[in-house]
Amino acid sequence: MKKSMKKRVLSGLLAVSCGAAAVPAFAVNAEDALEGVIYSSDFEDGDISAWSTRGENDTTELSASEDMAVSGSKSLCASGRSKSWNGPSFRIDDKCKPDTVYLINAKAAGKWYTDNLTLSWQYNDASGETHYNNLVSVSGGGWQEITDLKFSYTEGMTDVYIYFEGGTDDFYIDDFSIKEAPVIHPQSDIVSLKDAYANSFKIGTATTAKELAPTSTKELILKHFNSLTAGNELKPDAILDQKACMEMAAAGDDENPQVSLASARSILNFARDNKIPVRGHVLVWHQQTPEWFFKENYDVNGEWVSKEKMLVRLENYIKNVFAAVKEEYPDVDFYAWDVVNECFKDDGKPRDPGFPAKENGYQSSPWVQIFGDNSFIKPAFEFAKKYAPEGTKLYYNDYNEYMGKSTAIVALTEEINADGHYIDGIGMQSHLDARSGSDAFPSVSQYEKALKLFCDTGLDVQVTELDATVNSPDLFKEQAQYYSDIMDTIMKYQDKVSAVVFWGTTDDQSWRASQYPLLFNEDYTAKPAFDAIVDGLEVVTPTETKEEPSSETKPTETDNTEPDTQDSSAPASEILWGDADISGEVDILDVITINKAAMGKENMTEEQVKNADVNLNGKPDSIDAMNVLKLIVGLVKASDFPISE
Repeated sequence: MKKSMKKRVLSGLLAVSCGAAAVPAFAVNAEDALEGVIYSSDFEDGDISAWSTRGENDTTELSASEDMAVSGSKSLCASGRSKSWNGPSFRIDDKCKPDTVYLINAKAAGKWYTDNLTLSWQYNDASGETHYNNLVSVSGGGWQEITDLKFSYTEGMTDVYIYFEGGTDDFYIDDFSIKEAPVIHPQSDIVSLKDAYANSFKIGTATTAKELAPTSTKELILKHFNSLTAGNELKPDAILDQKACMEMAAAGDDENPQVSLASARSILNFARDNKIPVRGHVLVWHQQTPEWFFKENYDVNGEWVSKEKMLVRLENYIKNVFAAVKEEYPDVDFYAWDVVNECFKDDGKPRDPGFPAKENGYQSSPWVQIFGDNSFIKPAFEFAKKYAPEGTKLYYNDYNEYMGKSTAIVALTEEINADGHYIDGIGMQSHLDARSGSDAFPSVSQYEKALKLFCDTGLDVQVTELDATVNSPDLFKEQAQYYSDIMDTIMKYQDKVSAVVFWGTTDDQSWRASQYPLLFNEDYTAKPAFDAIVDGLEVVTPTETKEEPSSETKPTETDNTEPDTQDSSAPASEILWGDADISGEVDILDVITINKAAMGKENMTEEQVKNADVNLNGKPDSIDAMNVLKLIVGLVKASDFPISE
């Protein structure tokens, strides 16, 4: 009874607090609020005000329908759909916080059959360009369930929505909720990978903007890695700006491709703020390069441009990319850049001409379509050498590099460097399959043969996209042994290898997620493969204290202890936790002050920030406000503060 009274009081205080700032129109009950629920509905009350259709061309009609329901009598119905992308949309960025993990739960059913009903999301990047991505699809008879689907977005993304789509039949959504996931801190009692290999080479990881968003991922990267690769955000389709290109073409110049780093902003900011060197990936590739880039006036329906025009575009494109990173990120160490990626088939021959599409297995090359062969590669390296930031080494990068194409790769580097030094190194992607040990592919000896061949060229070698799959967690022991053998092999050539980069952070975020390819589990714990590759290594203890990261990427301490955001000169006993308005007592006015500061409607002094930041993440936010509310109604004690996440 006492607990229930506290919840009623808390609910009233929430209403007072929220009145001080812009908040969603719908209500969240006190019990849900305490559990981090942002929105929850079984639609029994008929309220669908948090949902909308997807623009003027979306013919969907939304209603709280009694046609179908999981429990109760109503669900959200999407009817009258004329396009597969039509459907109910739920805005995220006016209810949730960036750089935070949320869990989405829902039940969905088609009117007749639930056929590939997909939950997707869209957002605008810093340049205003809209991006669309699928999150999960469900199929089957009757109601299908989405359970604890992780979702996050980054600072700088705007107009963030999740939406349901697929087919054109009516469908129904029920028992929908979104809540903040518990923050998981990576293990602090294990060795740092970058320290373990400090005397050998850089240890890196790849990440996407979405993958990087959670605090937990930032912590993992800062503890273990000293190289960062943008998984998608520096590829041609991410940085080429079609609108700006077409405006240039309309003005009479269709030879100067315009670029934007907006998609990569969160990753590059994180690297800059935490002084992490970056591998650029990738300038020239047959995939993830828009078709319009190769057409007259940047019109996807236009004619293919001539080889002569494409050479001019290629130079200007590379020049503009490097000019952008020099201007916008002068303090980032772009120590390496993949200039050309995957220009050979497995037999070492150039790719077939055409645009990569489903019918050709996404393997045809528009570069070969225009040039007729791989003669575009040398100019690409010449232009990159001319415009790259000082100190940036340039690489040719490929996969299945331990197969027949290995000799073709070596021949390519010799041909291009015959009259100069344009290629600095070879990137071995190293997408491997641990299988069950004895039938791993490639075998360790096969991998070493290719590694030695590349090292013998005298060029630098980097392992750029390392992962090793297995079909079941039951094979983690075999995976660990394979990883150990591969890393032991690389260590034999450490004088000629400057970096080893794993392609992703945790298994669930990998492009090969169903095959458990990486060193860390979904909950950020180290797998047996991690132990296997650090076992027996002499760990180097850093001799310099690293500069504190910015508050935008907290927490960032590499030893995973809680960040010390309080003034070290002020004893903790002098801080009145929660007293955001410096009145000498903690009350509802402090909650209002914190909420207003969190939404940018009030500036705080240094002393106010100290008192308000009760979760020690470097800034006042809604979690601090909630914790202070709990203190006011007696759900926590003053001695419980600070309450770090």
